[in-house]
Amino acid sequence: MATRTDPAIWSGLFRISADSGQTLQAQIRQAIVAAILDRQIAVSMPLPSCRILAEKLGVARGTVVLAFQQLVDQGFLIARERRGHFVNPDVLTSPGHVRGEAGQLAGAAIDWKARRRIAASEMPEPSKQENWIKSSYPFVYGQFDPALFPTAEWRECNRMALAVLEIRNWASDMVDRDDPLLIEQIQARLLPRRGIFANPDEIIVTLGAQNALYMLATLLMGRGTRVAMEEPGYPDARSIFRLAGAEVVPVPVDSDGILPDAVPADCGFVFVTPSHHCPTMAPLSEERRAHLIADAEKHDRIIIEDGYDAQLVDDAPPQALRGIDRSGRVVYVGSLSKTLAPGLRLGYIVAPAGLIAELRALRRFMLRHPPANNQRAVALFLSLGHHEALVRKLSSAFTERRKRLSQAIDTFLPEWRSPAVPGGTSVWLEGPPGTDTHALAEAARARGVLIEPGARFFDRPERHSRFLRLGISSISLQHIEPGIRELATAAGRRPAAA
Repeated sequence: MATRTDPAIWSGLFRISADSGQTLQAQIRQAIVAAILDRQIAVSMPLPSCRILAEKLGVARGTVVLAFQQLVDQGFLIARERRGHFVNPDVLTSPGHVRGEAGQLAGAAIDWKARRRIAASEMPEPSKQENWIKSSYPFVYGQFDPALFPTAEWRECNRMALAVLEIRNWASDMVDRDDPLLIEQIQARLLPRRGIFANPDEIIVTLGAQNALYMLATLLMGRGTRVAMEEPGYPDARSIFRLAGAEVVPVPVDSDGILPDAVPADCGFVFVTPSHHCPTMAPLSEERRAHLIADAEKHDRIIIEDGYDAQLVDDAPPQALRGIDRSGRVVYVGSLSKTLAPGLRLGYIVAPAGLIAELRALRRFMLRHPPANNQRAVALFLSLGHHEALVRKLSSAFTERRKRLSQAIDTFLPEWRSPAVPGGTSVWLEGPPGTDTHALAEAARARGVLIEPGARFFDRPERHSRFLRLGISSISLQHIEPGIRELATAAGRRPAAA
């Protein structure tokens, strides 16, 4: 563990010269201020003692003492008795502090917005629930339940991946290739459940579904491209397509999914979530699946199918569009986020070999390949049957949670409407007229309830403030009913007696 006496920590921070026009004391102050404002000194790390720093710099101890004292007076340092001097954390959050000693404003030298060519920071922000795990009632989507996570099995697979022979398999740079065992397991264990049968050269591993969509948009889309997608729909997909320069065309959905007849003929792409529509969870009907593929052939269109929730559907999940496509027009995007762990960031694309080859060439310039040790650990997890056991466990737990949530909504929020869907890891709700789910989310948070306002799923979010999404993947069964009681109270409705 590093301490304040470690010379390697401080050797690069201080450049003291007798030939400088500044006094030794001023040079010391300048060096420390610059290091603080550049965040090179952690607030938890004590600075070297005055004696040690004086010896290192070859100056009188009193010179360092005076420099430290002035920095304490200016608010850059805090002196703690018998512990030494530390960075004042307030200086890192105060907009008023400047790099006065160095003569520059902190962080203001370059206008990065003026230099950018992609306005990523102006796209809608993601739903952020940083402290969800500490919340009493986390109805958040896309997170995991620590009580259901297969800790022992995952640790076993990671230990196996760290065996000497396994390290030799994944430690080298694979350039543009993926772990062949993982490709084999995706091909044999994951895809057949969705009715997809693919060759190894038709599969590429990605850093999650979003990375997959970004690569597809970067490779295939640009100015003049028109992409039809569900309205409401997955907001990050909408932003990714627009960052690539494409025009996004909202297409309405109902209880049977997207309306194929509403897709404009001049759209070269259509993005869909057919297993469970995001965010309503409605599955795309068999009739519309066939219609969507027939239209794609008729209009020379590519379908991007996001199977984000497909591994957790009912015992007899509907076949993926990719599985019934015979023209090679469906590109399937899959992910392990909803089953294994969202933080793992592993997904995959299934597409014709020619497209996969182009994606491999593109990915090499972006990140070469996802971390090979993670690929091997996941491959082992799949090969040992742990993932299949986990899917059964999660599916059973989520079925119970959906039932309990539906009952609680009927009891405590009877005026709220939700579509009747057979599965999924969330519930989509529409509040009564006059509901403002942004305000409700703030009121609910104060009562320990985390919910997701639904406006972000719409192309014009300001017009749709009555909707919200309740996730069930991270909240325990026993907390669902009391959480909905608290939500009803936050909504201004007096809950019925239990």
